Amino acid sequence: MIVGSLITWYLKTRIQNIESFIEKPIETQQRVFDYLISMGKNTELGKQYDFASMRSYQDFSRDVPLVTYEDFEPLIERTRLGETNVIWPTKIKWFAKSSGTTNAKSKFIPISNESLEDCHFKAGKDMLSLYVRNNPDTQVFQGKAMRLGGSQELHEAGTSSFGDLSAIIIQNTPFWADMKSVPNQEVSLMSDWEPKLKAIVNRVIKEDVRSMGGVPSWMMVLLNRILLETNKTTIAEVFPNLEVFFHGGISFKPYVESYQQILGKTINYCEVYNASEGFFGLQDTHEKKEMLLMLDYGIFYEFIPMETFHSDNPTIIPLQEVEIGKNYALVITTNGGLWRYVIGDTVKFTSIAPYRIIVSGRTKHYINAFGEELIIENAEEALHFASNATQAKIKDYTAGPVYMKGKQSGAHEWIIEFEQEPNNFEKFTFLLDQHLQDLNSDYEAKRYNNMTLNFPIIHKGRENLFFDWMKKRGKLGGQNKVPRLANTREFLEPLLEMNRS
Repeated sequence: MIVGSLITWYLKTRIQNIESFIEKPIETQQRVFDYLISMGKNTELGKQYDFASMRSYQDFSRDVPLVTYEDFEPLIERTRLGETNVIWPTKIKWFAKSSGTTNAKSKFIPISNESLEDCHFKAGKDMLSLYVRNNPDTQVFQGKAMRLGGSQELHEAGTSSFGDLSAIIIQNTPFWADMKSVPNQEVSLMSDWEPKLKAIVNRVIKEDVRSMGGVPSWMMVLLNRILLETNKTTIAEVFPNLEVFFHGGISFKPYVESYQQILGKTINYCEVYNASEGFFGLQDTHEKKEMLLMLDYGIFYEFIPMETFHSDNPTIIPLQEVEIGKNYALVITTNGGLWRYVIGDTVKFTSIAPYRIIVSGRTKHYINAFGEELIIENAEEALHFASNATQAKIKDYTAGPVYMKGKQSGAHEWIIEFEQEPNNFEKFTFLLDQHLQDLNSDYEAKRYNNMTLNFPIIHKGRENLFFDWMKKRGKLGGQNKVPRLANTREFLEPLLEMNRS
């Protein structure tokens, strides 16, 4: 009880910092920019681009090129093997290994002490601070937080270590947060997913779990295992005091009804926007599902309007020039040593006072085989619409193109694993197609009279299809995401083959 009260008191003191950058967002970003340039000026990269003589953002945007991971990898690799002062002045000991979802090659994202403390951990505290502010009578700290992260496969490379971001964070978690979390570090960091799941269940069913955090798809797997082990009907019977689910990584829309059903009680849901590269957004109210863009985490933001993203000379703008409702590719410069890094996510602003965003998709996670520019946001909205109308519940899905052959039009092909199948499958398919046309004028144009795109093809996935596929690829665990849309058939083909067999 005393520990919970002390945590609540401490977190309330964080709110004034959040209110400060909400009140002065551009000034906050300028301070972050100045700090990063000052920190980077004596690094190898800083000397290459003469950070010491930079006086403005205009100098920075003119002289420093945009980079992708592939562009930046040589500098990261040198740092990972022990070289210092290449991209950041302090020694970088940790690298978050990320497989990504559009590239099979592993990425190693630098995690400096500054990014660990001033970004990732600060965000965790702010997430709880905002929850306390919005729920002043919360009892969440009187029990335990159930966490579901990745695995500890920490490997040495030179004088540094690499592993899942969640493993790095859990291993460095402050004592007060660790003592309030379940399972313990030993179980949380187990590398083999299935034994780990069993061990988690055995630990958490004995605890008074008041909050939980993780990726919705993997948390659902855990919750189902808990019900199986306890022979209960709903999670409320196991954790009667469960109060909130902090979730991120993928869209929550396809999972809303499933969670309402499996939990058996009404709880709060809070979305976060984090990645190996940084922590970017937090849902700051229960009323608004979009997220507050966090401006004082040592991350300087830039944005590329998606209509210019694939051009030879894309438009790049700072925060003060963004517009509500436009789709932007996110560019970050961070206290982890990333400089003008194109992270691959797209966002839309729903508000500029304060700056609130939704994650709209990926720069590479889209289908644009026919000029339709279908992004994840469109897909999620249309699936949600079709599911509601046909009492369907979707567990997992992916989609890709059927390429044109001769005079034959192309199409989109979907494979969907339903938790509850539509009461009318033809209606579901029709509504999905129709709502995609309502949401996306480019898709609508390509569907006109089937001239470019035929009616979509939808396959029902067998039970546990996506779980089995991810297991076969060695990508079980909360840090791995099912790729939703692809501009090729690289994900569709193996899934269809597994579904047939």
